[in-house]
Amino acid sequence: MEEKKKILTYAGLKALEDELENLKVVKRKEVAAKIKEAREQGDLSENAEYDAAKDEQRDIEARIDELEQILKNAEVVVEDEVDSDKINIGCTVAVYDEEFDEEIEFKIVGSTEANSLQGKISNESPVGKALLGREVGDEVVVETQAGDITYKVLKIERSI
Repeated sequence: MEEKKKILTYAGLKALEDELENLKVVKRKEVAAKIKEAREQGDLSENAEYDAAKDEQRDIEARIDELEQILKNAEVVVEDEVDSDKINIGCTVAVYDEEFDEEIEFKIVGSTEANSLQGKISNESPVGKALLGREVGDEVVVETQAGDITYKVLKIERSI
């Protein structure tokens, strides 16, 4: 079964590549040194430092595997192919929330990069799905568990 493509912006791809490089080059060596140091303390059966270092090593290797899978299935959004008049992945969008009378800014990204605390929403989220393909001036109704939210698209910026 073919894995689902992971859509990334160029910045997201670069961040994942940098994290992978850091884990392979720096973190692996650090944890290997911790394991060696803990082994030198003798009895491993009750050695908390050894157990912690082995747990850390397992977590690092799991994250390396995860990143390699993501990168293997990555599809990068190419800036030249994005229609700047329509909302697409990689765009920063300013919308007006009619219910709360406020302007909100979102960056539409692939699900791998989504981080609501940084204003990055997934193209697969209800808001992301509703905004894709819309233009400045469009009103968008988003169905959520808390009820419908109406946004008006104010501005679209290409920010890939």
